[in-house]
Amino acid sequence: MGLYYFVVSLLMLVFVSEICGLEVGGGPTFDQNYQVSYGYDHILLGDKGRDVQLSLDSTSGAGFESRLPYSSGLFQMNIRPPMGDSAGVLVSERDGDRDEVDFEFLGNREGKPTLLQTNIYKDGKGEREQRFKLWFDPTETYHTYRILWNQHQIVFFVDNVPIRVFKNNGGNSPNKAMKVKATIWNGENWATDGGKEKIDWAAAPFQAHFAGFSIDGCPSIRGGDCYSTDYWWNEKQYWTLNSEQERMYQDVKKMYMTYNYCDDRSRYTTPPPECQ
Repeated sequence: MGLYYFVVSLLMLVFVSEICGLEVGGGPTFDQNYQVSYGYDHILLGDKGRDVQLSLDSTSGAGFESRLPYSSGLFQMNIRPPMGDSAGVLVSERDGDRDEVDFEFLGNREGKPTLLQTNIYKDGKGEREQRFKLWFDPTETYHTYRILWNQHQIVFFVDNVPIRVFKNNGGNSPNKAMKVKATIWNGENWATDGGKEKIDWAAAPFQAHFAGFSIDGCPSIRGGDCYSTDYWWNEKQYWTLNSEQERMYQDVKKMYMTYNYCDDRSRYTTPPPECQ
């Protein structure tokens, strides 16, 4: 029996729900916007570069990243995490002063649900986890994971449904240029049941699939104001959720959220500023 912790560390990932559908078999190829970052012999490209498989075994994991860093925008990716009894697999590349916006898939024993965790880092400090038991099995087929990032808010979407909103209150939101990164690696020390469940390497290789490699963001290397309303995602209508999105968001929090750092008094006797 194995566990996987599969962190799709979408570092600076910006997604909007209304205009991005599931993009499998179309759109740009992997090489147009992305490049392999490590584990070259654990990556397999299919469908003429429109599908990428990352594998983890006892020798290595694998990862890829966007060719450019971005400072705001819209990004999406279609993801199918490993199936079956696979756990302990973590994916992330970290720097000491990093900003980071994460989707993280927490594997489990076979028959138990794969959880989705989100996290946000500012200047290298994270510990802003929210965890969800999704309303579907994410390992069965592709689903679309998106993040909207502008100077007012970061919104995480799953198949057009907002599951998390992080408001920029007092400069607490990530503002450094970031790349989109996806990796799969060994996170058994903490990923499942606080690290109690370990990887069963007999179940390897653990395979995750990615597709939909469009990027609609403001590259930081070009200069200029990436918060300008010349970019559609910075327009006022994207500063808050609309009424239908707000309804779906409240439903998700009520029905599918299993952990919220804002409510964890063992860690925060006083809620962090963004929780108040």
